[in-house]
Amino acid sequence: MVRSDKHNALDQAMFEGLMGAADQLAQDSSVRAVVLHGEGKSFCSGLDIASFMSGQGGTGVLLERDGDRLANFAQRVAYDWSLVPAPVIAAIHGNCFGGGLQIALGADIRIATPDAKLSVMEVKWGLVPDMGITQSLPRLVRIDVAKELTFTGRVLPGSEALALGLVTRTSDDPLASALALADEIVRKSPDAVRAAKRLYDETWVSNDAAGALKLESELQIGLIGKPNQLAAVVAGMSGEDPVFVDPA
Repeated sequence: MVRSDKHNALDQAMFEGLMGAADQLAQDSSVRAVVLHGEGKSFCSGLDIASFMSGQGGTGVLLERDGDRLANFAQRVAYDWSLVPAPVIAAIHGNCFGGGLQIALGADIRIATPDAKLSVMEVKWGLVPDMGITQSLPRLVRIDVAKELTFTGRVLPGSEALALGLVTRTSDDPLASALALADEIVRKSPDAVRAAKRLYDETWVSNDAAGALKLESELQIGLIGKPNQLAAVVAGMSGEDPVFVDPA
């Protein structure tokens, strides 16, 4: 995200840029890992309310939905990362407020500086968080923790966010750590990594045990004996670096 003079606050251009990036990444089979970060002093300070209020239609445009899409305009900048088959890693520093936090929650993995500032801040403006948080936060924290953070809008440091489960781990240089993790992921079979993301995304908070177990089997059948699975076996037995092909 490149709007450092505004701490990467979300204006319409930023929304459109994020949605366009997610669409492009979702369709590119050569993409094996994604790192999402903000330029300058912050990850993302949330919605640029002044920008939307000064434009035609105000914030109402955020609630619009294109065609049969599940998520509306505002929700897509967070939810659409789940539609990218490859893992998405958010590198968080500085401010990560409101919509910015929900974008980070839409990633698969979050690495934050210990002193990063995170907040479910919408209550400060008399609003509820509505950028896909119902699809992300329940997988990470208990409901009482979610309620406390949402009811108060308090700002917490990255170190506390780690303790609560909002972030995966902390690092003094989250971007470098995220890039190193991405490099580690791309050395694994992209078929297996994509299948694992799908498996967890579709079953993690589901009560459908039968469906979840069936999906495990279906995904495994789709991997066994395929070129990338065989390449992983050969590499594991020989100690040589595997050579994987892009997913079909």
